Amino acid sequence: MAALAAVAGALVGAGTASADAWFPHPSGATWTYTWSDTAYNTSGTVESVTVASQNAPNGCGWQLAWSGNTQVALQGGGPTISQPDKGTICFQDQPNGLQNTDWSASAPPLNEPSLCVNPSSCADSLGAGLFNVIWGTRDPVIEEPLLRGTIWSATGGGGGNVTSVNQYLGLQVVKVPAFPHGVLAAAVRSQVAIAGVPGDSYGSGIRTTWWAYGVGPVRAVFDHLDGSVTTVTLDATDLKPAAPPPDTDYFPLVQGRAETYRWTNDRHMRTPEVETATVSAAVASAAKFVVRSVSGPIRARGQYVFSRSLDGLVSTSGASSAATLLRFPRLGHGRHFFNPFDLMVYGFGPVLPAYAVTGTVWHSNAAYIQTYGVTGTTRIVGLRTVRVPAGRFLALVVRSVLTQRGYPYGSGVRTMWFAPGRGLIKLTFAHRDGSTDTVVLIR
Repeated sequence: MAALAAVAGALVGAGTASADAWFPHPSGATWTYTWSDTAYNTSGTVESVTVASQNAPNGCGWQLAWSGNTQVALQGGGPTISQPDKGTICFQDQPNGLQNTDWSASAPPLNEPSLCVNPSSCADSLGAGLFNVIWGTRDPVIEEPLLRGTIWSATGGGGGNVTSVNQYLGLQVVKVPAFPHGVLAAAVRSQVAIAGVPGDSYGSGIRTTWWAYGVGPVRAVFDHLDGSVTTVTLDATDLKPAAPPPDTDYFPLVQGRAETYRWTNDRHMRTPEVETATVSAAVASAAKFVVRSVSGPIRARGQYVFSRSLDGLVSTSGASSAATLLRFPRLGHGRHFFNPFDLMVYGFGPVLPAYAVTGTVWHSNAAYIQTYGVTGTTRIVGLRTVRVPAGRFLALVVRSVLTQRGYPYGSGVRTMWFAPGRGLIKLTFAHRDGSTDTVVLIR
């Protein structure tokens, strides 16, 4: 027997994550930044930033514009030169986070090392506050959802020749002139590298950026390999910070992670079925799980791909097969339950929203109705302490009411418990045929 599925879902109920909350851009919004560099801009430049457009031409996206002046002290002495610091920069809000699409600006400070192979035609620059935020991280600028342990790679520069490895460090209180008493911000550390250009030691280094939910970047510190340090701080804004969403990861997509489950049904499978789920591959915000039988009445095997974005944690594809003498009740739409993941993804998605906020509700949509023939509602109940053979956990409880018309075994109430850093640790499915599936993590 075999069951196949390939479906992507979207959160359609309350609590949908906002694609632009880490860098909102309402019409008329303003920010004032000061950026300085210990070697190339010691006086500091004050930039006034405004929202120039919500839909700039040529697919640019939403656009910011800034203006300021930089006082450049040239090497060898002589008079200080005042250079204009003006430009525009475009972003798009994508399901995986913020993407920088384009920029245009005045020339960088005359004393800044060139960041291109050919300095006479160089569009790359660190001569503005927001340039220090997107350097090496244009796609994405910031990945979402931001969950504990999130690590991602990105590229930047005009030709994509600047690379970075980025790590979310967690929420930290940071004080800047705009928020002198401190604001809770997401800290992201980026290891940025560029090679083969005159200023590669200036374009490479470690940058930490702090993002305030509802405001945008509030501080950035770039420790360059040449020993200089660039600092960007938010001096003022008319935006108000909001409470950031929970950043707990309840379903890690980490290669090599393995969990072992015991599954029973009090009517149809009283002899326990033991199966393992292993992450065989992981890249960016996606992972492939392989499920295999260890012992019990089913010889099962399955493969599932999960991806995570602002649409939530979804099973983008799945296939399972089994050989067994057991007779389970029929399900509609060619569905079968061969392993715990079949029970977990059954019905509709996402499995979890991008950010696990208690009270979030979502419903079946057309794609899932077509795939599973199931209607219903899922709700995050909250955090509860639960004990399973693998240990005692404070887990997120997610409850679904499912109806597959004409199939009592495909209908009922499914409750799932997810633990931080472990994923699914318990599942019960009280079917309308009177039977109940129970899945528990045993190691």
